[in-house]
Amino acid sequence: MAAQDPRTKFSNEKYPKQEQPVPGLQSKLEPKPDCGETSYQGHGRLTDYKMLVTGGDSAIGRAAAIAYAKEGADVAINYLPAEQEDAEEVKSVIEQAGRKAVLIPGDVRDEQFNYDLVEQAYNKLGGLDNVTLVAGHQQYHDDIKGFSTEAFTETFETNVYPIFWTVQKALDYLQPGATITTTSSIQGYKPNPILHDYAASKAAIISLTKSISEELAEKGIRVNCVAPGPFWSPLQISGGQPQSKIPEFGQNSLMGRAGQPVELSGIYVHLASEEASYTTGQVYGVTGGAQID
Repeated sequence: MAAQDPRTKFSNEKYPKQEQPVPGLQSKLEPKPDCGETSYQGHGRLTDYKMLVTGGDSAIGRAAAIAYAKEGADVAINYLPAEQEDAEEVKSVIEQAGRKAVLIPGDVRDEQFNYDLVEQAYNKLGGLDNVTLVAGHQQYHDDIKGFSTEAFTETFETNVYPIFWTVQKALDYLQPGATITTTSSIQGYKPNPILHDYAASKAAIISLTKSISEELAEKGIRVNCVAPGPFWSPLQISGGQPQSKIPEFGQNSLMGRAGQPVELSGIYVHLASEEASYTTGQVYGVTGGAQID
């Protein structure tokens, strides 16, 4: 296939206004994000790897999980119990790729659950080569007075604390050559004032990724981060953005459109594969043109 114009590779038409309660379901999102269910083609780069993906039911986490499977990996995905419908869809795609899918519902805000999650993934997959941390919480507020201590706590408990907990437990199982991939955001570099807590949590993830990579390099474990820009997902229509911003979501990017989750798949695969064997402590921006610095 010839190279495609990135501005028109996916639709730049307006999105319909739509609301869902948190956490939001991809199966009820219009239009559906492209997570690589049919569009991603694997090349055997992760044959027989064992991967754990948090937030693997929808959008970015779903795209990573599907790409891992199509590259030859067995995959365990975590998600909230309310997202079971989406998780079953991912399981079906993974199994159609001929790989093992393990579903582990639960709330990553619970410290003990994170330890249990890693142990279950290791036992059910028969090993662990990568932990990919995508699960996130985002709720906008019009001004700083709208943010409560409870809101900040929930955001950090979802976005930041699980990195500590899962990495601590994963180190019981990860061997030299294994990888950890975190997920930040353009918000970690260019914060929007309607997302004070989310942006701060994403900046914390960048710092954590770099400090953990410094510690684990001597163990032969690589740690890197993906920083997406505006990507179409259930996060946006379940309180992540004001309804007034939904129709033009992502259209102010240099590409003139929001990203589709499948456009992140190759980065997650690359960072987990032997192709990135000399890469650690790095943040990869996939932002539609916005600079990260």
